[in-house]
Amino acid sequence: MTHPRIGSTIIALGFVCALGGLDNPTTGIAGEPVEPISFKHAGITAVWSANVGRLSFGKGQTLALVDDGCDLTMPEWSEPAPKSRPKVLVSYDSVDGDDNPKHEGKGYHGSTIGIPSSLNHNGRRGVAYNNQVAVIRALECCHCNVRDSQTLAAGLDWIVKNHEKYKITTVNLAPVDDLEHGEPVPTEIDQPLAKLRKLGIWVSAPTGNHDFSKGISWPACQPNCFAIGAVKPGEDVVYLDRHSKVDLVVPAAATSSSNAILCGAAMILREAIDLANYDWKPDGPNLPEAMLAIFQKTGKPVEDPASGRTFRRLDLKAAVDHVFQSR
Repeated sequence: MTHPRIGSTIIALGFVCALGGLDNPTTGIAGEPVEPISFKHAGITAVWSANVGRLSFGKGQTLALVDDGCDLTMPEWSEPAPKSRPKVLVSYDSVDGDDNPKHEGKGYHGSTIGIPSSLNHNGRRGVAYNNQVAVIRALECCHCNVRDSQTLAAGLDWIVKNHEKYKITTVNLAPVDDLEHGEPVPTEIDQPLAKLRKLGIWVSAPTGNHDFSKGISWPACQPNCFAIGAVKPGEDVVYLDRHSKVDLVVPAAATSSSNAILCGAAMILREAIDLANYDWKPDGPNLPEAMLAIFQKTGKPVEDPASGRTFRRLDLKAAVDHVFQSR
């Protein structure tokens, strides 16, 4: 996954912030967004600016990154976050059954997929930058096959069993099989997905990065997994894979980044709901579905002439404002 270049002025300001210097004059946060255009477009930097001192932006929550492994020696993951909290709280490999999630075979994606949602390093910030992450290697490569369902299910089962211990509230189910599924594909992951939904844990996956309009990738096509598509950063233009199963679109260069951004946004919205003592039950039968309903009704409608559909684009500021204004 590539990340946007940052100009020399921003780099200099980020360096000052990393040393404990000036806050970002736009957001009031000591640091720069890792994807400035996308974060502004999705209302994330506006949420940071408006809620300094009120929201913690992920503190006390853990995001489970279910992907093809991770290089835990990377400074982004190995160096403590501010206040000496380890960014990686726990790791697990459901392929080998141990706690070492290093890349094997063709794996590469999981080392960077947590950056848009969770980074808090060297003056750069992901969406919920004060969260912690649980790194779970559940298959060899993020470009997967439904045959990977057994080890993916084992990874999801580990989250079911350990979510309370590690305060896991959100799951980024990152793989894509790059096929055009118009209907769900029943596999072993369906049972743990249903359990996670019942437990109130958010699970979402990227739709895929092709031009499909008749279906989306597995596992995003499955029940109890929200499917996240994309609009172009800075433009409300739907692109990449889209279908009626798409639950929300998010500005990003790829749907894996769209989903990563939304996972961070879900953690912030959850915190706002808790802090406001917001009654979410009229919005949905469980907390994840209620959160999606809030994202959808506060998101901007975006028409897609190519598919004839209208999608809702994430506006985190509007979603958080909706929750706080309900008090």
